Amino acid sequence: MRRIHAILGLLAPFGLFAQPALTHFGNMQLHQGAEVGIYGNLINLAPFDQNIGLLGFYGEVPQRVQGTVAPVFFDVELATRFEVTLEIPLWVSNNLNFIDGNFYTDRALADRYVGLLQNAFAVGASDFSKVDGFVEVVQQNNVVFPVGDESQLRPLTFQGGEASPLLRCAYFRDDPTASAVYGTLNPALKPREIETIGIFEFWRLEGAVSGTVTLSWNSRSGMANIAPALEQVELVGWHKASGRWLRLGTPTRGGDLTDGFAMSAAFVPDEYEVLTFAGGGIAEEVFDLPNYYLSPNGDGLNDFLVIEELLESPNNELRIYDRRGLLVFEAANYQNTFGGVSNTDNLVIDRQAGLPEGIYFYVVRLLDLGTEYQGFLYLNR
Repeated sequence: MRRIHAILGLLAPFGLFAQPALTHFGNMQLHQGAEVGIYGNLINLAPFDQNIGLLGFYGEVPQRVQGTVAPVFFDVELATRFEVTLEIPLWVSNNLNFIDGNFYTDRALADRYVGLLQNAFAVGASDFSKVDGFVEVVQQNNVVFPVGDESQLRPLTFQGGEASPLLRCAYFRDDPTASAVYGTLNPALKPREIETIGIFEFWRLEGAVSGTVTLSWNSRSGMANIAPALEQVELVGWHKASGRWLRLGTPTRGGDLTDGFAMSAAFVPDEYEVLTFAGGGIAEEVFDLPNYYLSPNGDGLNDFLVIEELLESPNNELRIYDRRGLLVFEAANYQNTFGGVSNTDNLVIDRQAGLPEGIYFYVVRLLDLGTEYQGFLYLNR
C-alpha cells in the first residue's frame, strides 16, 4: 500500500491528469499502516470495505468520488486546495480528519453524503475544511455534524438519550421560508409568541430518535434582525404534520446577538422539515456576571474558575459550553473546581489534556435566589 501511495504522489508534479482517476475494480484492500494518497478522482466499481489504513485526498485540482459502490475507509484525511465532490456516498469507520478543502454533496440528491459509522468521529473541521452538504451518521447518540457551506463551518450538535439508527444533517445558506430544495414554508403560519422567522440560514436534520439540538450563530446570521434581545432568540422548525412553524423550546442560550448559541428541548427530527432561528419569545430574567479569564498552568493565578457570587446561593448549577454549543462541563453546587478539563460525556478528544484554548460560554443558575446568570470565559493555554 505504501508503494501505491508513492506512485500516486508522483503523478501530480508531471501533470498526468489526462486520466485523473484511481479506478478500483476489486481485490484491493488497505491493511494496517497503509497510506494511500489520491491526487485525482476515485472511481469505485466494486466492494471496497475491508480497509484499515489511511486514504487521503490531496492535490491542487478539484476531485470527484464516482462509481457504482460506496467505499468504506478506516481513516480518511482531507487536505486539498479545492473540493472533493461526492457522486456516491463515502463512508468512514474510524477517523475523518479535516485539514483543508471541503467535501461537497448535492443537497437535492438523497444518495450523496459523507457517512460516519458507529465508532467513527470527525476532527479538525473549520471554515477551511468541512462537509458542504450532507453528513450521515449510524448508531450514535451524541454527534457534532461538521457541516457548513462553501465558506463557513456551521455545525449542528445533536444529543440523544439513546443511539439513533440513522441521523442525517446539512446546512443551507438560504431562506428557510422559500428554499430551492424544500419550497415555500409560509412564515405567517407560526405561534403568536413568535414575531420573526429568520431568513438567512437553516438546517435539515433527519432522525427517528428524540434528542436536543444546539445551533450557533455568528455575525453573518443577522440575529439582530431576528430577535431584539438574546433572551428572545428561539429555535423553531417547520412541523410536517401540522404544516406550520412550531417552537422547539429553548431552555438554554449563551453569548450575544453577534456570536452565540441556543439549545432546544427534546424533539424528534423526522417530524420537522427544517430548523432555524426565530425571535419574539417572552424575555426571561437573565443577567450578566463578569467575563472570566482562566490560565490553568499551575502558577496559582487564574488556575480555576472562581465565581464569588455563588456564596449567595450554595444551591446552584453551572454549565459551560464551547462556541458550537457543546456542553463541556457541568456541576451542581459548584465549588470553584473547573480548571479547563471537561467532565461530560461528549465528543471531547484527549480529555485529560484539557479543553483547547478559546472562548467558552457559561450559564449559572442560583436556585436559592431564583436567578440565572451567563457570560464568557476565555481559556488560555
